[in-house]
Amino acid sequence: MPRIMGFLTLSGSSATTLPSRATGTSRTPTIRFARDAAMLRVKTRKEGWSRDSGGHGPMSVSLRTLVKERVPSLFSEFRPLWWLFNGHLQTIYCAIGNFSRQDQMYYHRIYLRLHDGGTLGLDFSSQDRSLLPDDTPIIVIQHGLTGGSHEPYIRAVLSRACAPVEKGGLGYRAVVVNFRGCAGVPITSQRFYSAGNTDDTRQALMYIAHKYPRAPLLGLGFSLGSNVILRYLGEEEREVWTECCGPNSALEHATERIQVSFSGSIPQASSAKAQPDVSLVSTFAGKHIYSKTMGGNLLKLMKRHLHVLTQDLNHPVAKAAKAALSLKRPTLDMFDNTFTVIAGGPAPHFPFPDVMTFYKWVSSHHMLKDIRVPLLSINAADDPVVRHVPMDDVEENGLVVMGLTPQGGHLGWWQAAKGQSDRWTTAPVLEWLRLMGEEVVSQESKAASLYVDADGFIREEGNEELGCKFVGETWIDGNVKQTGGVQGL
Repeated sequence: MPRIMGFLTLSGSSATTLPSRATGTSRTPTIRFARDAAMLRVKTRKEGWSRDSGGHGPMSVSLRTLVKERVPSLFSEFRPLWWLFNGHLQTIYCAIGNFSRQDQMYYHRIYLRLHDGGTLGLDFSSQDRSLLPDDTPIIVIQHGLTGGSHEPYIRAVLSRACAPVEKGGLGYRAVVVNFRGCAGVPITSQRFYSAGNTDDTRQALMYIAHKYPRAPLLGLGFSLGSNVILRYLGEEEREVWTECCGPNSALEHATERIQVSFSGSIPQASSAKAQPDVSLVSTFAGKHIYSKTMGGNLLKLMKRHLHVLTQDLNHPVAKAAKAALSLKRPTLDMFDNTFTVIAGGPAPHFPFPDVMTFYKWVSSHHMLKDIRVPLLSINAADDPVVRHVPMDDVEENGLVVMGLTPQGGHLGWWQAAKGQSDRWTTAPVLEWLRLMGEEVVSQESKAASLYVDADGFIREEGNEELGCKFVGETWIDGNVKQTGGVQGL
């Protein structure tokens, strides 16, 4: 599989309880490294950085040193707008604000037919592709619960990351992988998506790697989307180390290149370590505002594609969809317990017997120790949706960096004195992307063995049960707010 060089996650992650919900008046983030931070090879030469053995080749520098010197904004104070002074206000503003004139993005959408008959929509940034070298880094983004490439939190990063270098941008390509049924992508099979189903991510990366075989891939996940990429990275590395017997396998090449992420999350008490009293539905606002909003968003999305999901009335997904139609203002866990546990992915994991079994399985914190690429995770201590952050789990992996701001809400971080469109997270994200895309040396590995079969499907040798095929394209105005759901979650 195509390998992701580094990963960055925003807003989420279900695991241990927060070190503290109240952090006094401090505005400085808590940044956590492993005691034995990983050593990374870099192209840059600098006094005080050591060379690899023999004094030749790239320098080796600890991840701790690289982050402190190359991602300085991560250590800066977050000062919220005065009228967005808590996590609820930050989060609600994300949902109700009109950001259509800010951070504008336009996309070239590629539709992929998947092995099960489903469809993905890959939204590529619309720069003049002929002017960019083949090895230009590509940012691979996965969005939140029912979002898409139109989400303001995505455009805030991509409008800068994809801008030309001469205009202050990074000059990178980007592609947003829209989940099945989201952002105008049709559902064409009796399968939905979920925070635990990584096969669609695999197939999207197969297409990207086939189209741009020389480009490093940088992963960026928001909320649910980061949980998906984190699980993907962990699953691929488990395959590498337990079955492929070494670092030079095709599977490792598939994941080596994802290097950036905003923390993945399941907004429930979804892990064995989580405490039930801090789950999403344990508070009035959590249950009656956030959980019901997210459950309602999913129900509306399901209804939009009901004609396909119920085309075979005897199919378990059709029966689950019919049961979900009877739900009145469902919370997230109610919808998941009725529909997602059945329709959220393929066998052998699906269906699940109940929602708590599903949540325990799907939580990405189980995967942290298996990830073999640099990972930066940024969360807010007052996030009303994601109430667990695995800060202590950083010790399991020297490649992981955890950042926790005292405030910021869920996918908010609206910053004072620099305009309403300015999010505190944008600067550290861009610095991390530049570090991984331009300075860190990619681990040497064999290219993924991809080929095109007689039916036009891109497949990987040894993994023929998955595959994707180009079936269409269009242009997307990424600044139009989608109807039928609340943005920003």
